[in-house]
Amino acid sequence: MLETKERPAMDEIRTSGKMYRNLSVPELYEHAVSKKEAEITAGGALCARTGKHTARSPRDRFVVKEPSCEKHVWWSEQNEAIDEAVFDRLLAKVQNYLSGKDVYQRDCYAGSDPKNRLKVRVYTELAWHSLFARHLLIDPPEAELGSFVPDFTVISVPGFHAMPQVDNTRGSAFILLNFKRRMVLIGGTAYAGEIKKAVFTVMNYLLPLKGVMPMHCSANVGKADDTAIFFGLSGTGKTTLSSDPLRRLIGDDEHGWSDNGIFNFEGGCYAKVISLNAEAEPQIYAATGRFGTVLENVVFDPRTRELDLNDGSLTENTRAGYPLSFIDNSIKGPAFPHPKNIVMLTYDAFGVLPPIAKLSPEQAMYHFISGYTAKVANTEMGVKEPKATFSTCFGAPFMLHHPTVYAELLEKKMKQYKADCWLINTGLCGGPYGVGKRMSIKHTRALLNSALDGKLAKVKFTKDPVFGFEIPAECPGVPAEALNPRDTWADKAAYDAKLRELAGLFTENFRKFNVTAPSITAAAPKL
Repeated sequence: MLETKERPAMDEIRTSGKMYRNLSVPELYEHAVSKKEAEITAGGALCARTGKHTARSPRDRFVVKEPSCEKHVWWSEQNEAIDEAVFDRLLAKVQNYLSGKDVYQRDCYAGSDPKNRLKVRVYTELAWHSLFARHLLIDPPEAELGSFVPDFTVISVPGFHAMPQVDNTRGSAFILLNFKRRMVLIGGTAYAGEIKKAVFTVMNYLLPLKGVMPMHCSANVGKADDTAIFFGLSGTGKTTLSSDPLRRLIGDDEHGWSDNGIFNFEGGCYAKVISLNAEAEPQIYAATGRFGTVLENVVFDPRTRELDLNDGSLTENTRAGYPLSFIDNSIKGPAFPHPKNIVMLTYDAFGVLPPIAKLSPEQAMYHFISGYTAKVANTEMGVKEPKATFSTCFGAPFMLHHPTVYAELLEKKMKQYKADCWLINTGLCGGPYGVGKRMSIKHTRALLNSALDGKLAKVKFTKDPVFGFEIPAECPGVPAEALNPRDTWADKAAYDAKLRELAGLFTENFRKFNVTAPSITAAAPKL
């Protein structure tokens, strides 16, 4: 069990309405439909609309600044502080708001490893939110519910809206984390992902304090018990590449790395389903139409109830939440072997990073803190140019400690358990945007498989003169000329200039962390 320094008595929600505790899936369906929260679609999935908020609101998340966490949190633009008094006033208002309503209580675990799990109690005013929490967190055995005492409490009230000028929030929505009170308060937004990510953020704070590394990553395991973890921002191929018929899926989003190995924080998956098709993502596609699945903002025919996954009129961020068991090749367990391979995915729209490169532990720390990818954005004049994106530790909105805390944990565990780290570019090659082409998924798969099964360990490598990582000279199933990005550019001088440009962006981004550790700074690109 994940120990906490303080275990104060939790503020229970009291109501003159009904308190529904740990309802079953069919019961929650009945409540959600009868209260007109959601509708049943063809195939049996439950579909809800979230209104104004169709994605997370990171600028509305605050951390209560108090003595127990003050010295640990990296107070920054992404981790803004509020006073305890502000939290207490809003909590009192929320308790009063719920005092006459029906409330749904869900008791669940965050973390499959009993030694590193958190007992979480989730109170919601919506039945479908309780179903979402049941899927995305871990549903305890019935026998354990009678003695369940929460380590943390989450209260979600979409119908309660803050008054910014009175409540000291940025807007009507708010996500407040209080480590002294062991509570999360969510209001003004019906987007269910806030519940999941708030719990993830809590784990990201608590676990490093006991030497366990929390990770925003997917993970799978091969037949030889060779675990691999995949870091990557949206659009880099994290879901696609970690979904492999020859490997078992541990989880698609949130994991921990302890002395016991890799463990999943979650009991389900929360997949983006816009434009999903059966050929590219057969398992996720099948899950969208099953009884039990919760759909957010997915458009469907009002008469036939057939889903239209290509319709993004409500939002491009259409989502499906479902149990991990809905994925055929998934696997559950307390923990899995320490990873032999760590994969950091990037979509480099500048076209200068190699399709695969091996990173030293120090380089892994640097690239982990950077969390780089690049996408193509429209300018005002309609000209498309690559735009670099950096998200600390591949999950900036959820990391409460300074990035070096997580990077040092990564280095320690890489060295202790002898894990290799690979940087894989799923973006462009052969030139910049407008000239280069996207990496072949066939070649990317071949490179990944060769890294995971140890074939790349037997080939020669060349060192990149700017970034310093090692590029393999050969790989089965991939043309040798495709491995070194400079060789794929017709204009070598243009390549060199673009590579230096990207290195400069890395350097500029890294300054804000004020990192002085020689082991990390030595891994920076050389300009």
